[in-house]
Amino acid sequence: MMRLYVLRHGIAEPHGTPDVPDDERRLTPKGERRMRQVGRALRDLNVKVDRIVSSPLPRALRTAEIVAEALDATELLETSDTLRAGRGAASIRDWLAARAEERLMIVGHNPDLSDLIGLLAVGEAGHLVTELHKGGIAALRSQGSGPMALDWVARPRLFRRLIG
Repeated sequence: MMRLYVLRHGIAEPHGTPDVPDDERRLTPKGERRMRQVGRALRDLNVKVDRIVSSPLPRALRTAEIVAEALDATELLETSDTLRAGRGAASIRDWLAARAEERLMIVGHNPDLSDLIGLLAVGEAGHLVTELHKGGIAALRSQGSGPMALDWVARPRLFRRLIG
């Protein structure tokens, strides 16, 4: 059985920031702080992963680095162009099908990740099951063949409350 954690990057510099191309936008200080809170909460919830794969874009990669550090999993971090912004849910789903990890976390961008959750949970495109907020995460698990089960979705606000 596969357990999949789908994590959207944290709060980043806004679209259209002068002299900052979209592919180079970074997490804001608030985004970094919130992702450290998410990472601590995931650690406290005893989330374990075999691999963390991130989009190579700075806002997603930094999100993955922060969470990997909190989970004591920095050596498990890698990047994949498949998770870059705009790649599409179907291409991510196809890439996931070739992965061997039992517990995988992916870090990327919307709308692709929210679309992916719907695609995996319903089994066909076009079904929005949840909208991941920045720094939000969803946990899914395979059920053999067919759609994956959506176990939970959490916003960063929930994690802030969990860790006090």
